[in-house]
Amino acid sequence: MEHPGTFLRMADEIFVNPRLAAVYDPLDPDHRDLDPYIRLAEELGARRVLDIGCGTGVFALLLAERGIEVVGADPAQASVDVARAKPGGDQVRWICGDAAALPPLQVDLATMTANVAQEIVDQDDWQATLRGAYTALRPGGHLVFETRDPARRAWEAWNRERSYRVTEIPGAGPVENWVDVTEVAGPLVSFRWTYVFAADGEVLTSDSTLRFRQRQEVEVDLGTAGFVVREVRDAPDRPGREFVFIARRPDPAEHR
Repeated sequence: MEHPGTFLRMADEIFVNPRLAAVYDPLDPDHRDLDPYIRLAEELGARRVLDIGCGTGVFALLLAERGIEVVGADPAQASVDVARAKPGGDQVRWICGDAAALPPLQVDLATMTANVAQEIVDQDDWQATLRGAYTALRPGGHLVFETRDPARRAWEAWNRERSYRVTEIPGAGPVENWVDVTEVAGPLVSFRWTYVFAADGEVLTSDSTLRFRQRQEVEVDLGTAGFVVREVRDAPDRPGREFVFIARRPDPAEHR
């Protein structure tokens, strides 16, 4: 397993704590939000894909099942270990690191699914990630990611009353979990997930912060990194609540 460079950011406890990483998938088993990314990979004819912030490898493995050559990169060792141990895990090239310190790849498509783009809250880190994705792409390749529309104020629904649930997990027993917002400071929204393992009473928490960027802000950032924004789509699973950016690394050969 490769370990390139120094990580731009520390991953949240849910991804780095082995006990939490092991229950991440059972606690969030609905992966329908990945279907549009599968269709986009097919639409763009991608044969080599870099999944930035691959986590426990769900999306990377879905691509690999379709015969696509996949590189999954994530700064959280515990999550990468979970991904690598799954059936088909040996079909993916796993890198414990982030997009700013990747080996040469030349992929057709780079992706950041779910909250990955918003988890990179520092502007310098964000630009370094975009530059890393640009470098990893072949000329003419695409970067695809999603980010929530700040105007919809999604965080207002992030509280214990709406999120509390108990999940029976094989090998772990019942696990309670819920989320509470801890701070809203401009575009930064911080929140805490709490996990209670009934088997031994252990209580673990994971603090996260997301950056809610305006659409125009993201488009400017992509341009600064060298991308051309090809399209901004609505997210099929959250209509009217998210932007899905499709950006392209220009191919100089097309203008010769």
